[in-house]
Amino acid sequence: MKKNNQTNQQNQILNCQGIFHDIVFYSFLVGIGFGLGVMLSSHTKSLSSNLQLSLLSYASQSPPSSPPQPPQCTCPAAPNAAEEPRVGLRDFVEPKNVMHGMTDEELLWRASMKPERKETPFSQTPKIAFLFLTRGRLPFAPFWEKFFKGHEGFYSIYVHTSDPRHVDHDTPETSPFYRRRIPSKEVEWGKFSLMEAERRLLANALLDSSNRRFVLLSEAGVPIFDFSTVYSHLINSHHSFVDLFDDHGPTGQGRYSRRMAPLVTLREWRKGSQWFEMDRELALAVVSDTTYFPLFKKHCHGGCYADEHYLPTFVHIKFPGKNANRSLTWTDWSRGGPHPRTYTRPLVTVDFLRGLRKSEKTCAYNGETTEICYLFARKFDERSLNRFILFAPKIMGF
Repeated sequence: MKKNNQTNQQNQILNCQGIFHDIVFYSFLVGIGFGLGVMLSSHTKSLSSNLQLSLLSYASQSPPSSPPQPPQCTCPAAPNAAEEPRVGLRDFVEPKNVMHGMTDEELLWRASMKPERKETPFSQTPKIAFLFLTRGRLPFAPFWEKFFKGHEGFYSIYVHTSDPRHVDHDTPETSPFYRRRIPSKEVEWGKFSLMEAERRLLANALLDSSNRRFVLLSEAGVPIFDFSTVYSHLINSHHSFVDLFDDHGPTGQGRYSRRMAPLVTLREWRKGSQWFEMDRELALAVVSDTTYFPLFKKHCHGGCYADEHYLPTFVHIKFPGKNANRSLTWTDWSRGGPHPRTYTRPLVTVDFLRGLRKSEKTCAYNGETTEICYLFARKFDERSLNRFILFAPKIMGF
C-alpha cells in the first residue's frame, strides 16, 4: 500500500514536470514571436519614413508636371496662297474658259441663276453672245474675223458642233474662235436634239453675266452690217427678235398635237424660224423652262419640228408684248420645201448685198420705223467666201 502511494507520488511529480516544461517551451515561443513582431514593426516604420522622405525630396526637386498636350491635327494643310491663284468674283461671273465638265442638267441649273441685286460691285460692258450652231468647221470664219476685229470686249463667241468628233486644233490663237467650242453633243436635223443644242448654247452663254443679247447663227450665215451697227441695234432694242406667226396650214397647225392641251392649245400654237436674237430675260426663261420644253420633247416629233415651234409658241404664251415677232436673219424660203435656198458664189454680187441691207419694206423698231430689217443673212455656199471678203470693205465698211 505504501509502495503504491510512493509510485503515485512519483507519477504526479513527473506529470507536473512535463507540464512545466510545456509551459516554459510555449512561453519561449511566444517571447520569440513577440520579439520578431517588434523588430518587424520597427523596420516597417523605418522604411515608410524613408520612402516618404524620398518622395518629398523628389517632389521638391522635380518641376510641376505640365497639362497633357492636345492631339495633333490630321486635317489637310491650308492651301498656299502663293501657289494657288485666287478665284475672284469676276472669274465666276465672266468665265474665260468655255469648256467644262458639267452635265446638261448641271449646266441648265447653273445658267438659270439670277442675282436679285441689280447693282454689281464692278463695272461691266454689255456684250453680245454669238451662238454658232454648226455641223463641224466654220467655212466663213475668215469673214467673221474681219467683222469682229477691233471690237474685243464687246462680244462673246460660243460654238456647238453637231459632230462631237470635230476638233478645231487648226484654229490659230489670234482668231476670236480659238477655244470657243463648248461641250457639244450629236445633233440630227429635224430631231429634238436640235432644240437641245440651241438651249445648250444659250446656257453656256448665260454663264457670262455681261452677255446681254444672244444671236443664233449657222455655219452658212454671215453679217450684212458692220459690228458697230449690229451692236447698237441689238443692245438698244426694247424687244427680242423671235420669228413667230400663226400658220393655219398642214405645216403649221397641222403639226399640233391635242395631247399638249391644256398647257398649249391650238389657238396658242405658233411657227417660226429658228434663228433668233433675244435678250437676257428671255434667255433665262428658256433655260429655266421645265414645263413647255419637256412637253414639246414628248409630243413634238415625227412630222413636228420642235426648232420651228417650241420657241415661237413659248414666246407667244410667256412674252407676248416683249417680242418683235420677226427674225433679224434673212432667209430665202421662196422656193418652198424643207430647206431654204442656198446662194452660190455667182449670186453674191454688190447689188444683191445692197438689197439685203436696205429692204423694200420698213420694220418696227422701238416704236418707230426703220429700213434695217435684217442684220444677218443665210444660206450661202462656202465657195462664196471670197466674194464677201472682196465686197465687204466697200459695202459693209469692214
